[in-house]
Order: sequence, then structure tokens, then C-alpha cells
Amino acid sequence: MKKKFLAALAAGLIALGSFGVSDAATREEIAAIHVQNAVDFQYWNDDSPTLQKIVEFVEEAVNPFSKNYIPPEDRIATFDMDGTFYCETAPIYFQEIMFIHRVLDDPNYTAPKKYLNLAKKIKPKYYNKEKLTPAEDKLHLEGLTAVYAGMTDEEYRAYVREFMNDNETGLTNLKRGEAFYLPMVEIISYLTNNGFQVYIDSACGVSTTRELVKDIIPIQFDRILGTDFNYTSTGMGKEAPNDHFFDRHKEKIIISGKPLIDNAKTRKIFSIMNQIGKKPVLAFGNSTGDSGMLEYTLQNNKYRSMSFFVICDDTTRELGNPTRAKSDTELALRRGWNPISMRDEFKTIYGDNVKRSK
Repeated sequence: MKKKFLAALAAGLIALGSFGVSDAATREEIAAIHVQNAVDFQYWNDDSPTLQKIVEFVEEAVNPFSKNYIPPEDRIATFDMDGTFYCETAPIYFQEIMFIHRVLDDPNYTAPKKYLNLAKKIKPKYYNKEKLTPAEDKLHLEGLTAVYAGMTDEEYRAYVREFMNDNETGLTNLKRGEAFYLPMVEIISYLTNNGFQVYIDSACGVSTTRELVKDIIPIQFDRILGTDFNYTSTGMGKEAPNDHFFDRHKEKIIISGKPLIDNAKTRKIFSIMNQIGKKPVLAFGNSTGDSGMLEYTLQNNKYRSMSFFVICDDTTRELGNPTRAKSDTELALRRGWNPISMRDEFKTIYGDNVKRSK
């Protein structure tokens, strides 16, 4: 009896010791991040050159006596999402891996044969970090919308929410809905709290992005620019949208299944021009898909401007690729973009218990 009591006591102490320990920062903990001043940063190394540059930039931008003062209405900052403040490596972009799940693993969905065959072919390529062929890329882009045809926006976003509970692949103790880079979330908070208007300018779909950042990243929905779904109405038939009279009593708006309107490279500039109407003074990206936004920010800007490039060079706490990291760093330095080393500058990425699992 005594042995059983001691065993139970030991088990209780172990459970108590682990209570409240988070493997990764939860969405609630991410939402609680609040950075007003330079002393508030917790997730950057003290010797980070990036943090020093951003703090200096902001302090001058908000100081009306500085030559680099920027009026509040012109303090525009744009961020790519995947790979810039959210994981894109485990094993690929959220939207792309959700397509694989939808086609191969969703018991409530029967995929058309061409997408079923495609998913079977490209899944191992994603996990082995192999490039798709141009034909596979094209069909995959088509499938990113087609497999959700007929869903309303609310139904699609509910699907995204459910998938957010899946675990990331290749990283321990991390759910897809928690996979935000904590240091970069601090930057967004810092800019927001210092009078900057922060926008997301992403190649990820608008509805997907909205659901991922909802309630945890301080960015308003109307400041999210991204790849767009093509929508239709259940009563539209062959009419063009500009000819159709929508009857709220008889029909609803659904995903049409036509290919996405991709928001990448130079198209990101068009999104800024059409939806923001002002040139950013700060831009953050991580790939050549962000090049348009990064270059446009630096071109003939009437204010001091800077572009930053996140380098996934951490092979312990992330799925960093040293070869790509070296190439990306060289590209950033050639183009005048400030490289951000995840390995050297981030004190933590997702939380201390998130590690590379292979």
C-alpha cells in the first residue's frame, strides 16, 4: 500500500512539474505579445543587428524633430507571411499541404482522379524537398481551388481552422496554428504600437491568411493582401458577375473552383498600389516571390526606407537549408535587403521545446 501511495505521489509531482509548460507558444500566448519600446523585446538576441536597425528606424520615424520623421499616415509596413513570420518548411506552405490532406486524408471528400493522382505523386516530393515539374505546379495551382469548389467562405475557413490543429512535420511539439516566428510577431507588435499601419502582402490565399492570423496577430482583415479565390453564386449560371442580380433569399456565394489569382513577385506591387495606395517604408520577405514588394519599397521612396529578408539558416530549431540560406543571404546583400539570420538573431523561434525532429 505504501509503495502504491509513493508511486502515485511521484506521478502527481511529475504531472505538477509539467503543468503549464508549453511545447510551443500557444495562440493565446502569441496574442499576448505586446512590444511598445525597445526594452520590451524578449525573443531576439541582444546583439541582433536587425533589431538594432528596426528600433533605430522606428525611433527616428516617430520623432518629429528627426530628419527621418515619417507622418503617421505614411508609416506603412508590409510583410509576406509564409517564411517571413510563419513556418513554410514543414514540409511546405500551409495551403499546399492542406491540399494534400484534403485529397488523400479527408474521409468526407472524394477527389477527382486527376487531383488524386497528382497528390500521390507530389506528396513524397514535398517531404523529400524536391521540386515539382512545371506541369505538376500548374495542376497543383488549379487544384488549390478546385478541391474546395462549392464551399462558402465560412465553410472554407472552418476547414482551415480544423487543419490548424494538425502537427507540423519535421518539428517537434508544434501545431500548424501555432507555427509563428515569435521574434517576427514582436516586430509586428512593435510597429503597430508605434503608429505604423501593418499589412500582409502574401501569396497565400486571403481567406487562409485571415484564419491563421485571426485574434493573434494585430493586423486588421482589410489590411491582408493575398492570392484570391474566384467566387461565384449558386444562382449565377452562365451570367457574368457584373450582369447577375444576387438574391439573398435564394442563393449564396461559393468558391467557383477556377484557378487562384496568384499574388506573387510583381503582382505584390500591384496589390500595394490598388489596395494600399501608398508606398511602404518597411518591407519584410523571405524569397524571390517577395522581390517585387522589397524592391518597390526601396525605389525612389520619399522617406527613408528599408527591406528585410528572413534567412532560414537554423538547422536545430527549424528545417533550415544551409545551401539555400547562403544563396539567399548573398541575394539579399546584392539587392540591398537586410538579411535576418534565424540561427544567429532569434533567441527562440516557436518556443524552447520545438526542435528539428529529423
